[in-house]
Amino acid sequence: MIKRFFSLEWKAFFRSPSFQTNLVIKILMVFAALWVGAGLLMAGGFVYMGIEKANIGEPFFIINKFMMYYILFDLVMRYFMQTMPVVNIKPLLYLPLKKSQVVHMTLGKTALSYFNWTHAFFFIPLSVVLIVKGFNPLGVLTWHLAIFFLIYINNYLNILANDQDPLFYTLATVVVLLIASQYYGWFDVTVYTQPIFDSFYNAPIVVLAVLVLLALVYYLTFVHFKKHMYLDAGLASKTSQAQTEDFSWLNRFGKVAVFLKNDLRLILRNKRSKTTVLTSVMFLFYGLLFFTNSIEAYQGAGWKIFAGIFTTGGFLFTFGQYVPSWDSAYYPLMMSQNIPYKEYLHSKWYLVIIATIVSTILSTFYLYFGWEAWAAIIVGGIYNCGVNAYMVLWGGAYIKTPIDLGSNKKAFGDKQAFNLKTIILVIPKMVLPIIFYYLGSIHSEVTGFVLVALIGILGFAFKNVVFRKIEKIYKKEKYATLAAYKQKA
Repeated sequence: MIKRFFSLEWKAFFRSPSFQTNLVIKILMVFAALWVGAGLLMAGGFVYMGIEKANIGEPFFIINKFMMYYILFDLVMRYFMQTMPVVNIKPLLYLPLKKSQVVHMTLGKTALSYFNWTHAFFFIPLSVVLIVKGFNPLGVLTWHLAIFFLIYINNYLNILANDQDPLFYTLATVVVLLIASQYYGWFDVTVYTQPIFDSFYNAPIVVLAVLVLLALVYYLTFVHFKKHMYLDAGLASKTSQAQTEDFSWLNRFGKVAVFLKNDLRLILRNKRSKTTVLTSVMFLFYGLLFFTNSIEAYQGAGWKIFAGIFTTGGFLFTFGQYVPSWDSAYYPLMMSQNIPYKEYLHSKWYLVIIATIVSTILSTFYLYFGWEAWAAIIVGGIYNCGVNAYMVLWGGAYIKTPIDLGSNKKAFGDKQAFNLKTIILVIPKMVLPIIFYYLGSIHSEVTGFVLVALIGILGFAFKNVVFRKIEKIYKKEKYATLAAYKQKA
């Protein structure tokens, strides 16, 4: 039976309408996995010595102290990025296969996910270092196995909690409160969790309890999956009663107002777009990595501009780069109407401009870190409005990825979002402003900021010229985009 499932997966890959794209992406993913794996290997091999050198306590027990946050962070990343195997189940329901076999095979496939085995790059060298340092090999082995059992528990918990936003946001809030309370000394939860991770080493028999817990979570996931394996039930598209909002205040934008209203309704009513808005809010705090001087590698002058662009451009990058994919569900219908591309693109441009201005205003708190930090935020906002707002719309013409508005999976990216043209467009987005800053900073830092801001302001002067160029590109890519929206990767 395993051979049969493997054969079906093999045929699905090679017969996919996007086979060439998938093959290139798989190759790139292998290189990315090797790169990440190399980084984790180094981290796993040197984290013990790093903690030992810092002289903050016994390294192994310091690692156990914060291991709970490692496990929780893994769960959070899975919820946003790990794709569920539900889509692959539907074609199998038409075949003479037992549902239990399909479920076991599907859950087994998730066990081979990159989100599971990549942790081995960190924990295997760490375990070797622990044994070399004189720790009991049996205790290290049971500790290692217990951690991996917890990682696989996360794998199946993620399936159970799939699309359960209230549950996830409640968990995320609790995690943030725990981190904040420990940082400010109000309450240290690690006092209670560290003994649990220590017991995996001190009492090897405890690993059996974690194994039993993994088996229980797997069984619950199996029952849940099997219960919802019906095309007219668990796998059916969910519908809800539509809500009506009054956006009459947008009428001042003329013909563009129609598209702006549709975009706001899309953002307010759909899960994926709400996740995008939440992500853009998180971008507001991205500058803390650069302006607090907490990371030595980010203390270079050019990083200030980089931070300013990212901090104010959260919505611009997360929403703007997927135009027109946000409208993929009804894009063919739109293209059959007499809708001017110019007005359609203008509505998206206004939306990202307004969001960028709001983000820049909300980032005023960076004044606390000095005028240079605040100037970088303002300059980054101006450059985003004057240049990057065009670039994301331009790049969107080449990203032919249909978006499932009812799911927040792949909310941080998609394999079809990366191609040569979109990569080239990264240069004017991120590289050029840093170059302009360095050119101006030859005279002074203020001159560097002013030069980048002037480039952004100059972008507004060429708005009509740029929009005509972008409009031609969208028209040229129209039919390729329509064809891509009809295919499934």
